[in-house]
Amino acid sequence: MFIEIHGLYKSYGSGESFTQVLNGIDLAIEEGKMCVIQGSSGSGKSTLLNCLGGLEEFEKGSVMIDGNELAGMDQDGLSDFRREYLGFIFQFYNLVPNLTVEENIEVCENLTDEPLDLDDLLLTLGLEEHRHKFPTQLSGGQQQRCAIARALIKNPKLLLCDEPTGALDSKTSKEILILLEEVNRKYNTTMLIVTHNNAICKMVDQVIHIKDGTVGDSYENENPVPASTLEDL
Repeated sequence: MFIEIHGLYKSYGSGESFTQVLNGIDLAIEEGKMCVIQGSSGSGKSTLLNCLGGLEEFEKGSVMIDGNELAGMDQDGLSDFRREYLGFIFQFYNLVPNLTVEENIEVCENLTDEPLDLDDLLLTLGLEEHRHKFPTQLSGGQQQRCAIARALIKNPKLLLCDEPTGALDSKTSKEILILLEEVNRKYNTTMLIVTHNNAICKMVDQVIHIKDGTVGDSYENENPVPASTLEDL
Protein backbone atom coordinates (compact mmCIF):
# COMPACT_ATOMS: atom_id res chain seq x y z
CA MET A 1 0.00 0.00 0.00
CA PHE A 2 1.42 3.39 -0.99
CA ILE A 3 -0.14 5.42 1.86
CA GLU A 4 -0.98 3.89 5.24
CA ILE A 5 -2.26 6.02 8.11
CA HIS A 6 -2.99 4.54 11.53
CA GLY A 7 -4.38 6.30 14.62
CA LEU A 8 -3.50 9.83 13.51
CA TYR A 9 -4.19 12.57 16.08
CA LYS A 10 -3.63 16.30 15.69
CA SER A 11 -4.76 19.17 17.93
CA TYR A 12 -4.25 22.91 18.28
CA GLY A 13 -4.10 25.22 21.28
CA SER A 14 -4.41 24.46 24.96
CA GLY A 15 -6.78 25.10 27.84
CA GLU A 16 -10.01 26.76 26.72
CA SER A 17 -8.67 27.16 23.17
CA PHE A 18 -7.81 23.45 22.79
CA THR A 19 -9.25 21.86 19.64
CA GLN A 20 -8.89 18.23 18.64
CA VAL A 21 -8.83 18.35 14.84
CA LEU A 22 -7.81 14.81 13.88
CA ASN A 23 -9.15 12.14 16.18
CA GLY A 24 -7.73 8.79 15.15
CA ILE A 25 -7.57 8.76 11.34
CA ASP A 26 -7.07 5.37 9.65
CA LEU A 27 -6.59 5.28 5.87
CA ALA A 28 -5.03 3.20 3.11
CA ILE A 29 -4.49 4.41 -0.47
CA GLU A 30 -2.94 2.50 -3.36
CA GLU A 31 -0.27 3.96 -5.61
CA GLY A 32 -1.48 5.75 -8.74
CA LYS A 33 -5.00 6.34 -7.44
CA MET A 34 -6.95 9.60 -7.57
CA CYS A 35 -8.70 10.25 -4.25
CA VAL A 36 -11.07 12.95 -3.02
CA ILE A 37 -11.16 14.05 0.62
CA GLN A 38 -14.44 15.70 1.63
CA GLY A 39 -15.94 17.07 4.81
CA SER A 40 -17.48 20.20 6.28
CA SER A 41 -15.39 23.23 7.19
CA GLY A 42 -13.29 22.47 10.24
CA SER A 43 -13.58 18.70 9.83
CA GLY A 44 -9.82 18.30 9.43
CA LYS A 45 -9.40 17.88 5.65
CA SER A 46 -6.64 20.43 5.12
CA THR A 47 -4.95 19.47 8.38
CA LEU A 48 -4.82 15.85 7.20
CA LEU A 49 -3.28 17.00 3.92
CA ASN A 50 -0.69 19.08 5.78
CA CYS A 51 0.24 16.15 8.02
CA LEU A 52 0.66 13.93 4.96
CA GLY A 53 2.87 16.59 3.40
CA GLY A 54 5.06 16.94 6.46
CA LEU A 55 3.97 20.57 6.86
CA GLU A 56 2.46 20.00 10.31
CA GLU A 57 3.56 17.76 13.15
CA PHE A 58 1.05 15.37 14.68
CA GLU A 59 0.93 14.17 18.28
CA LYS A 60 0.22 10.52 17.80
CA GLY A 61 -0.08 7.89 15.10
CA SER A 62 1.69 6.59 12.02
CA VAL A 63 1.91 8.10 8.52
CA MET A 64 3.69 5.76 6.12
CA ILE A 65 4.20 6.90 2.51
CA ASP A 66 5.96 4.49 0.16
CA GLY A 67 7.76 2.97 3.13
CA ASN A 68 8.73 6.31 4.70
CA GLU A 69 7.49 6.82 8.27
CA LEU A 70 6.85 10.52 8.94
CA ALA A 71 6.35 10.11 12.69
CA GLY A 72 9.54 11.13 14.45
CA MET A 73 11.23 12.37 11.27
CA ASP A 74 13.34 15.50 11.92
CA GLN A 75 13.05 18.71 9.87
CA ASP A 76 15.93 17.82 7.58
CA GLY A 77 14.36 14.44 6.91
CA LEU A 78 10.96 16.00 6.24
CA SER A 79 12.53 18.53 3.89
CA ASP A 80 14.25 15.75 1.94
CA PHE A 81 11.00 13.76 1.87
CA ARG A 82 8.99 16.69 0.51
CA ARG A 83 11.60 17.42 -2.12
CA GLU A 84 11.72 13.82 -3.32
CA TYR A 85 8.11 12.71 -3.05
CA LEU A 86 5.64 15.60 -2.95
CA GLY A 87 3.99 18.19 -5.12
CA PHE A 88 1.51 20.72 -3.72
CA ILE A 89 -1.32 22.53 -5.49
CA PHE A 90 -3.40 25.10 -3.62
CA GLN A 91 -6.57 27.08 -4.26
CA PHE A 92 -4.50 30.25 -4.56
CA TYR A 93 -1.67 29.80 -6.95
CA ASN A 94 1.23 31.30 -4.94
CA LEU A 95 3.21 32.13 -8.07
CA VAL A 96 6.21 34.46 -7.83
CA PRO A 97 4.91 37.62 -9.55
CA ASN A 98 8.22 38.83 -10.98
CA LEU A 99 9.08 35.45 -12.55
CA THR A 100 7.76 34.18 -15.86
CA VAL A 101 5.80 30.94 -16.21
CA GLU A 102 8.98 29.12 -17.18
CA GLU A 103 10.97 30.64 -14.32
CA ASN A 104 8.25 29.81 -11.75
CA ILE A 105 8.43 26.19 -12.83
CA GLU A 106 12.22 26.16 -12.84
CA VAL A 107 12.23 27.12 -9.15
CA CYS A 108 11.02 23.60 -8.36
CA GLU A 109 12.83 21.97 -11.27
CA ASN A 110 16.11 22.84 -9.57
CA LEU A 111 15.07 20.97 -6.41
CA THR A 112 15.34 17.53 -7.97
CA ASP A 113 17.96 15.47 -9.78
CA GLU A 114 15.41 13.82 -12.10
CA PRO A 115 12.87 16.45 -13.21
CA LEU A 116 10.32 15.90 -15.93
CA ASP A 117 11.05 17.46 -19.31
CA LEU A 118 10.01 21.12 -19.06
CA ASP A 119 9.04 21.47 -22.73
CA ASP A 120 6.93 18.31 -22.59
CA LEU A 121 5.20 19.49 -19.42
CA LEU A 122 4.43 22.91 -20.89
CA LEU A 123 2.95 21.20 -23.94
CA THR A 124 0.87 18.78 -21.82
CA LEU A 125 -0.56 21.63 -19.73
CA GLY A 126 -1.18 23.97 -22.65
CA LEU A 127 1.37 26.54 -21.48
CA GLU A 128 3.90 26.42 -24.29
CA GLU A 129 2.83 29.74 -25.82
CA HIS A 130 2.68 31.40 -22.37
CA ARG A 131 6.09 30.33 -21.09
CA HIS A 132 7.57 33.86 -21.17
CA LYS A 133 4.54 35.61 -19.64
CA PHE A 134 4.31 36.85 -16.06
CA PRO A 135 1.46 35.73 -13.73
CA THR A 136 -0.40 39.04 -14.12
CA GLN A 137 -0.60 38.36 -17.86
CA LEU A 138 -2.40 35.04 -17.32
CA SER A 139 -6.00 34.11 -16.64
CA GLY A 140 -6.89 32.31 -13.40
CA GLY A 141 -6.96 28.97 -15.20
CA GLN A 142 -3.58 29.59 -16.80
CA GLN A 143 -2.11 30.53 -13.42
CA GLN A 144 -3.43 27.28 -11.95
CA ARG A 145 -1.92 25.37 -14.86
CA CYS A 146 1.40 27.01 -14.05
CA ALA A 147 1.01 26.02 -10.39
CA ILE A 148 0.30 22.44 -11.48
CA ALA A 149 3.37 22.44 -13.75
CA ARG A 150 5.50 23.77 -10.90
CA ALA A 151 4.29 20.96 -8.65
CA LEU A 152 4.76 18.29 -11.32
CA ILE A 153 8.20 19.25 -12.65
CA LYS A 154 9.80 17.37 -9.73
CA ASN A 155 8.03 14.21 -10.94
CA PRO A 156 6.49 13.68 -7.48
CA LYS A 157 5.00 10.35 -6.54
CA LEU A 158 2.29 12.11 -4.53
CA LEU A 159 0.35 15.23 -5.50
CA LEU A 160 -1.58 17.00 -2.71
CA CYS A 161 -4.30 19.34 -3.98
CA ASP A 162 -6.16 21.67 -1.59
CA GLU A 163 -9.27 23.03 -3.37
CA PRO A 164 -7.45 23.24 -6.74
CA THR A 165 -10.58 24.50 -8.53
CA GLY A 166 -12.03 26.57 -5.68
CA ALA A 167 -11.12 29.93 -7.25
CA LEU A 168 -12.12 28.98 -10.81
CA ASP A 169 -15.33 29.13 -12.83
CA SER A 170 -17.09 25.97 -13.98
CA LYS A 171 -15.55 25.82 -17.46
CA THR A 172 -12.00 26.39 -16.22
CA SER A 173 -12.51 23.95 -13.34
CA LYS A 174 -13.37 21.22 -15.82
CA GLU A 175 -10.27 22.02 -17.89
CA ILE A 176 -8.07 21.74 -14.77
CA LEU A 177 -9.67 18.43 -13.75
CA ILE A 178 -9.15 17.03 -17.25
CA LEU A 179 -5.49 18.00 -16.93
CA LEU A 180 -5.16 16.33 -13.52
CA GLU A 181 -6.76 13.20 -14.96
CA GLU A 182 -4.30 13.24 -17.87
CA VAL A 183 -1.35 13.72 -15.50
CA ASN A 184 -2.54 10.80 -13.39
CA ARG A 185 -2.68 8.54 -16.45
CA LYS A 186 0.57 9.75 -17.98
CA TYR A 187 2.79 9.78 -14.89
CA ASN A 188 0.89 7.40 -12.52
CA THR A 189 0.90 10.17 -9.91
CA THR A 190 -1.06 9.39 -6.74
CA MET A 191 -3.39 12.33 -6.04
CA LEU A 192 -5.28 13.48 -2.96
CA ILE A 193 -7.77 16.24 -3.73
CA VAL A 194 -9.51 18.19 -0.96
CA THR A 195 -12.71 19.66 -2.38
CA HIS A 196 -16.26 20.70 -1.49
CA ASN A 197 -17.41 19.89 -5.02
CA ASN A 198 -19.44 16.66 -5.08
CA ALA A 199 -19.16 16.35 -8.87
CA ILE A 200 -15.41 15.67 -8.61
CA CYS A 201 -16.17 12.51 -6.60
CA LYS A 202 -17.48 10.89 -9.78
CA MET A 203 -14.11 10.98 -11.58
CA VAL A 204 -11.82 9.58 -8.85
CA ASP A 205 -10.97 6.07 -7.65
CA GLN A 206 -11.60 6.63 -3.93
CA VAL A 207 -13.72 9.03 -1.88
CA ILE A 208 -12.88 9.71 1.76
CA HIS A 209 -15.26 11.63 4.04
CA ILE A 210 -13.84 13.24 7.16
CA LYS A 211 -16.26 14.07 9.98
CA ASP A 212 -15.23 15.41 13.39
CA GLY A 213 -11.65 14.37 12.79
CA THR A 214 -12.33 10.76 11.88
CA VAL A 215 -13.00 8.86 8.66
CA GLY A 216 -16.72 8.53 8.13
CA ASP A 217 -18.16 7.11 4.93
CA SER A 218 -15.32 6.05 2.62
CA TYR A 219 -15.69 4.07 -0.57
CA GLU A 220 -13.96 3.05 -3.79
CA ASN A 221 -15.47 4.18 -7.06
CA GLU A 222 -15.67 1.12 -9.32
CA ASN A 223 -16.52 3.08 -12.46
CA PRO A 224 -14.99 6.57 -12.44
CA VAL A 225 -16.30 8.77 -15.23
CA PRO A 226 -14.08 10.96 -17.46
CA ALA A 227 -13.60 14.48 -16.14
CA SER A 228 -14.85 15.81 -19.48
CA THR A 229 -18.36 14.48 -18.66
CA LEU A 230 -18.67 16.23 -15.29
CA GLU A 231 -21.46 18.75 -14.88
CA ASP A 232 -22.41 21.32 -12.21
CA LEU A 233 -18.83 22.10 -11.28
